Amino acid sequence: MAPVTTPLADLRADFPLLDRSVNGHPLVYLDSAATAQRPNVVLEAEQDFLERRNAAVHRGAHTLAAEATEEFEQAREAVARFVGADVDEIAWQSGATDALNTIAFALGAASLGRGGEAARRFALGPGDELVVTEAEHHANLIPWQELAARTGAALRYVPVDDDGLWTLDALRAVVTERTRLIAFAHVSNVTGFVAPVSEVVALAASVGALTVLDACQSAPHRPLDLHALGVDFAAFSAHKMLGPNGLGVLYGRRELLNALPPARTGGSMITTVTMEGAEFLPAPQRFEAGTQPVSQAVAFGAAVGYLTDAGMAAVHAHEEELAQRLYEGLSGIPGLRLIGPGAGVERAGLVSFDVEGVHAHDAGQYLDDRGIAVRVGHHCAQPLHRRLSLTASVRASVYLYNTADDVDAFLDAAEGIRAYFRV
Repeated sequence: MAPVTTPLADLRADFPLLDRSVNGHPLVYLDSAATAQRPNVVLEAEQDFLERRNAAVHRGAHTLAAEATEEFEQAREAVARFVGADVDEIAWQSGATDALNTIAFALGAASLGRGGEAARRFALGPGDELVVTEAEHHANLIPWQELAARTGAALRYVPVDDDGLWTLDALRAVVTERTRLIAFAHVSNVTGFVAPVSEVVALAASVGALTVLDACQSAPHRPLDLHALGVDFAAFSAHKMLGPNGLGVLYGRRELLNALPPARTGGSMITTVTMEGAEFLPAPQRFEAGTQPVSQAVAFGAAVGYLTDAGMAAVHAHEEELAQRLYEGLSGIPGLRLIGPGAGVERAGLVSFDVEGVHAHDAGQYLDDRGIAVRVGHHCAQPLHRRLSLTASVRASVYLYNTADDVDAFLDAAEGIRAYFRV
């Protein structure tokens, strides 16, 4: 195969975990779609904060609290710039799953009459419809199932084809004048399909529906401008973007966040509390009840700084080359069924596949014995796998620190799976 030409291979040395061995083999890490590794600058940023400035934010008058608050809010500013948002449109959550649930719970609260006149526009009830796709991650499906159950709205879904892909025509066939919300992934975590976001936003606007974008597989891997895309809400995770676990981001257009009632309540998100009731701060604080993940936010700020320095256009180009190498290599191995877009169609830097006659978990164990880390299972997308008549699949995913040698080592090993199991 032709060599990878993008200039990011020298970044690998910044990631200490990638230098280890597994089962006597150099580690080949191809599971970044699940969790990305962290560069030294991210590890050091969190440690430095904890050693020198650790304090509660927004609630202390002493020097440490002021320094912690400043660094905490600088991280928010960095993330806002990174995704093309305003700083007050970025609310910290415990993860992308939490962010999506926050939207659903806030809409549910509005449907119960909470939030006053400003929130009435969000109220849902019988006759209203929520739309998702059959390809969604459970985190962008179950919250809407629950919201429908709580409000009496109907949940409708866009079916996928035999390759696990959905189309705009299929979406148009599901959306009606009763559609109040369309929730969809920017990039599928199983197929690598890249959604036509602008067209979905335009369709939603034509019927007055809100749009919720699962950006977990796009924010880490390609330039992202949420204002330019025009979505109403979005969610993404720090741990898929070289950052820490336990932190995610809820994005919402300012006027929407300030009109929504809070999903959780407590300290730090209020202006006035009496024994009879409470008044809430504007966004983003109204969605940040309680003690915040301060050191994690600081580390995430360092992570998006690292990605910014690498250049997201370069990251995207690098992953496109590696993804093409993955796809072409796997396509040439007999007995492998590849899931998702075919040759010549845009896909993200991941490929999922089924090995004929070999369970995905067995295939994953075979690869792990050779030092290659991939994902196996249904990838939190059971409806999609069921549609494809699969219980599980193997997924290899790349990131900016992967190399052509990683992909080639994986392909060499994958070629031997069926022979090893005597299929």
